[in-house]
Amino acid sequence: MSKITSHPVGEPERAPTISEQIDALTDPSFMTSLARGLAVLQAFSDARQPQTIAGISQKTGIPRAAVRRCLHTLRELGYVDAELNNFSLRPKVLTLGYSYLSSTPLTVSAQPYLNNISRALNESSSLAVLEEDEVLYVARSATSRVMSVALNTGSRLPAYCTSLGRVMLSHLPDAELDAYLARVSLRPMTPNTIVDKQRLHEVLRQVRRDGYAINDEELEIGLRSIAVPVRGASGAVVAALNVGTQAARISVERLRDEFLPVLQRSAQELAVLLP
Repeated sequence: MSKITSHPVGEPERAPTISEQIDALTDPSFMTSLARGLAVLQAFSDARQPQTIAGISQKTGIPRAAVRRCLHTLRELGYVDAELNNFSLRPKVLTLGYSYLSSTPLTVSAQPYLNNISRALNESSSLAVLEEDEVLYVARSATSRVMSVALNTGSRLPAYCTSLGRVMLSHLPDAELDAYLARVSLRPMTPNTIVDKQRLHEVLRQVRRDGYAINDEELEIGLRSIAVPVRGASGAVVAALNVGTQAARISVERLRDEFLPVLQRSAQELAVLLP
């Protein structure tokens, strides 16, 4: 359930806090307390040290008193442990994601294909879906670490500046893509990141025509990747498959000439197994 953030270049416009997003929802059936509890759990993402009430409140925008109640409840249920005012996740939290990973045909079927891709290309490969405007990694085969932050199943990245994300965004219906571009804040993760929405729209149209996306150091300097769509039985794009590598070792041309055919073949074989 980890969520990766990169440091943008320059000063980004302020995004609403999780608490502000929750408070903006007016559905009478919406449970604010449950939403806050889940937000508190997500605040532990990629934290190498135990978290404090004050730290979680600052991350999420949720008042300290509400964070304290959420943590007390999570501790009583066995999802969180505490030592003084320092809180950490307990292994039981893994059960929240295990049901999805163990029961979804996409994730169950994908791992052998990812392993084969990694063996054939000697590079890390991943399968991801589009979730809440972000790329959510649901399966991965890692041969080496190519990013400054480790990627694992459950990791999240921005969709607009990743090859996985662009593949899935490019296949959204026009109205959904327009809505995405209207609400997302395009932050410059590197000097190469496309932050002009009209330019990004043009790139996404090209990705849809080409059937693949190449990311050339837009997410992180030194990182290149290539992704292709994975389709279900209906032909709709349900996920994306990619390979990430170090830019110093692998050129864009080699990604296209050598890596793309391997990814396309694996995506086609995986699609046969999906409902």
